Amino acid sequence: MTVDGISDTGTTQDRGTLRTEKTNLYYGTFQALKDITLEIPPRAVTAIIGPSGCGKSSFLRLFNRMNDLITGARVEGVVEIDGLSICGPEIDVVELRKKVGMVFQRPNPFPMSVFENVVFGPRRHGRFSRAELDDIAERSLRQAALWDEVKDKLGQSAFALSGGQQQRLCIARVLAVGPEIILMDEPCSALDPMATLKIEDLMRSLAKDYTIVIVTHNMQQAARVSDITAFLMMEADRSGILVEHGVTSQIFTNPEDKRTEDYITGRFG
Repeated sequence: MTVDGISDTGTTQDRGTLRTEKTNLYYGTFQALKDITLEIPPRAVTAIIGPSGCGKSSFLRLFNRMNDLITGARVEGVVEIDGLSICGPEIDVVELRKKVGMVFQRPNPFPMSVFENVVFGPRRHGRFSRAELDDIAERSLRQAALWDEVKDKLGQSAFALSGGQQQRLCIARVLAVGPEIILMDEPCSALDPMATLKIEDLMRSLAKDYTIVIVTHNMQQAARVSDITAFLMMEADRSGILVEHGVTSQIFTNPEDKRTEDYITGRFG
């Protein structure tokens, strides 16, 4: 990845690797995350699980620097993408967020047409002909498994779509700017079961080409869609810590830490 002129040292094979090492996040005097060391592999789905308030979303936002928008937030330790630190003042945050897209808990389409939603990013970041924008829109909507449902509705308001369609439209909007990494913060929590399954199928499909990191409270969802699972929980001072991480099948069937087992089996959380 190149961010504001910094060369990409990663190979095509490892591009999209995320890493934190002894990472601490503070909101003013409150420590939200404590000594988080985790490597997230490329082209896989990594699920971040844990009880409410343990810092899952804060951890996710480390990688596109969305925490910067919170007054008093500061990060200590290592946060890297493809071996490059993304915490320094020299980093072009706009460029970073093109490479690290984010899908939020509730669908947030813009108050414009389906087509204009998808091409909003490309229009802002480059000069494209109408034919090029048409190609970007179709490609992105196909990747988001939405093209067949909206190809005759491109000029209609995005708000006319169902909730599940709106969420896939938001994913298409992220894909349109050419990211390497897609962060998803509980993307199915506001959706019905059928729409949820479509998003889960889409995550599995996208993981062939993108690094996907999802925060979820749904243990069944984490078990279904993820390759890797990381479990966070709160210490007594309410700071979030990483208890353990590993291959999802191992985390869910034979966790190393009793706290992980207790959470997954519903004893707390």
